Amino acid sequence: MRKLVIASKNIGKLKEFQSLLGGSSFNVVSLDEYPEIPEINETGSTFAENAIIKAEAVARYTGELSLADDSGLEVDVLDGRPGVYSARFAGVPSSDEANNQKLLEMLSSVPDEKRTARFRCVIAIAAPGVPVQTVHGCCEGLITSVPSGTGGFGYDPLFYVPSLERTFAELSPEQKNKISHRAQAMAAAVKLLCEF
Repeated sequence: MRKLVIASKNIGKLKEFQSLLGGSSFNVVSLDEYPEIPEINETGSTFAENAIIKAEAVARYTGELSLADDSGLEVDVLDGRPGVYSARFAGVPSSDEANNQKLLEMLSSVPDEKRTARFRCVIAIAAPGVPVQTVHGCCEGLITSVPSGTGGFGYDPLFYVPSLERTFAELSPEQKNKISHRAQAMAAAVKLLCEF
């Protein structure tokens, strides 16, 4: 079974990736198995640039096949913010609660119909000596005015999917993994992984 290193220590992301890759021929591990790898600075200005930076760095340090994602929330009325700064929107140190609170404050006077947003995900796959490849996924929704649900992580309690009449945090992991931005990108990534 080939090892696949997920370039993240985020437990929520790791669980989603393990679920999405369940039944595959990969032994999925996180960066926690490589404590010697230094912090990887995400210096890109786009999700794709950051995903590539992480995937290439992890492949170089481990000598293994690596998968990295960069994903985040784009709110139309905020000109696409928080975007690549989604995880640290409220500053450092970051927390989901602080990020959600800042977003709600910034949208406090915005009417419901103008709270359109999307989760976007770019996955990069890298291996030593092989050109990095990327795939994309996107899920459209609205930002609620109050958090709802206890599942998921990040902005999930605020991200409402009209067709399901629920926030991401109100969905079961199985439901979320059918429609999320990460699930869409992973469906494409699984096809790519077969070529490595």
